[in-house]
Amino acid sequence: MKKEIIIGTRSSPLALWQAEFTKEELSRRFPDMNITLKLVKTTGDVLLDSPLSKIGDMGLFTKDIEKHLLAGEIDLAVHSLKDVPTGTPEGLVITSFTEREDTRDIIISKSGKGLMDLPQNAKMATSSLRRMSQLLSLRPDLEIMDIRGNLNTRFKKFDEGDFDAMMLAYAGVYRLEFSDRITEILPHETMLPAVGQGALGIETRTDDAETREIVRVLNDDNTEMCCRAERALLRHLQGGCQIPIGSFGSYIDGTLKLLAFVGSVDGKTGLRNEVTKAVKTPGEAEAAGIELAETLLSMGAEKILADIRKTC
Repeated sequence: MKKEIIIGTRSSPLALWQAEFTKEELSRRFPDMNITLKLVKTTGDVLLDSPLSKIGDMGLFTKDIEKHLLAGEIDLAVHSLKDVPTGTPEGLVITSFTEREDTRDIIISKSGKGLMDLPQNAKMATSSLRRMSQLLSLRPDLEIMDIRGNLNTRFKKFDEGDFDAMMLAYAGVYRLEFSDRITEILPHETMLPAVGQGALGIETRTDDAETREIVRVLNDDNTEMCCRAERALLRHLQGGCQIPIGSFGSYIDGTLKLLAFVGSVDGKTGLRNEVTKAVKTPGEAEAAGIELAETLLSMGAEKILADIRKTC
């Protein structure tokens, strides 16, 4: 077995938390292995002045790390799974899906009021079209304001800026111990999360069987089933630019339940549906995701997506 493993990661506090978590979990199982981190600055960490809706987010936080992985400079990469495009580069594969944290989105408000109690025309900070679409469907009066940067940077911008509230993923807020700032946790009925939200995706080279075997011990089977279904749905719908799509899968006693949302950016049009299937393999989970995507397309999602693609 390998005596040394190099983990590639972004340098943001949350990315480092994720990489350190992976390192600790591997060290616990392989105490004689020397595990180190290699920090990589990604395009998404550099381009902070432009909204994601303008520059797209396909691989912004992963491509630069993947270059180091393909070159053999690192053995594995740790990503927030929601940042990983559904099509990985040739020669790379997501080997492990770690046990998922709470997938819900949260509201942080300066007044302490929840989403529906915020004042008329409140200023909401988010860089996500998915969140924007669902927010505006509930509160069309909200003024959506772009906010970019790692989690710590967003908190600083929020505290110093002219915002009433901010929306973030619970998982990152919890992991970096900002939970005391949470005003409201939004249920899935209100806000469906990003595909893969709350899970880590550990990426390796397809030809590095030894590392893949080592990393596979961190895989959570239930999380893999859900995330493969969500990612298959997204892959079937997405056309290469940021699109308001949300999804959440649960897998209990061999039954997969998958929820999904597709909406217009302005929140005026939104489609939701779900599928429940008995599945035994990741391939069957992916088939369920594709089936739900096809249902949404038949309901009118194709027109919503086509209109959005015209602008990207």
